[in-house]
Amino acid sequence: MSKKPVLYYTPRSPPCRAVLLTAAALGVELELRAMNLKDGDHLTPEFLKLNPLHTIPVLDDDGVVITDSHVICSYLADKYAVEETWYPKDKLKRMEVDARLYFDCGHLFPRVRVMVEPIIYFGHHEIEPQKVAYMQKAYDGLEKALANSKYLCGDHLTIADLCCVASVSTGMLFAPIEEEKFPKLKDWVERLSELPYYKKNNQEGAEILFNFVNAKMAENKKAKEESSS
Repeated sequence: MSKKPVLYYTPRSPPCRAVLLTAAALGVELELRAMNLKDGDHLTPEFLKLNPLHTIPVLDDDGVVITDSHVICSYLADKYAVEETWYPKDKLKRMEVDARLYFDCGHLFPRVRVMVEPIIYFGHHEIEPQKVAYMQKAYDGLEKALANSKYLCGDHLTIADLCCVASVSTGMLFAPIEEEKFPKLKDWVERLSELPYYKKNNQEGAEILFNFVNAKMAENKKAKEESSS
């Protein structure tokens, strides 16, 4: 009996949730190993052998180690997908999926990080309005991509939808999607949220992050007030 692929992850992380969504969509059962970044689990010698860049998620599929969520999702689709539509073999169709994946790692997820990391790591107690506006600016590209289709690459779900929705569903908790400006995007998020594996593999983790960030904002604000008194 073959081993389950091992995923090193934390549910708060949008990239980790993208992998969870993809594995669930493909019917791939994972062995989950939760990482505590605060305790430095990603800096241990054992983990650095897997990924010298000390980032998560990391997938170990019977000795084949893959890093970066988008590469992991591509790998899972290539190896395990029954339906080719998840990550098409056709070069032109695959390039379109890749372009959406790069939009996520180049625009969507970095803007989520810009909002939450100063609060988590650097003692900020609020998200500045310009950071909210910067996140919302990225929604415009997705709105246009969805102008004539149900999903980001046509009328079939792809791994690009799963990766992007992990970032968007997190970003919208801090930078709401205005329905009058982005109706297609709003519908797309709602459509994906109805997937049977969505709540467990994405929504719950996004809510954990949201609650954590709000608690940190309150903690940081209190610390600032006490230091000023």
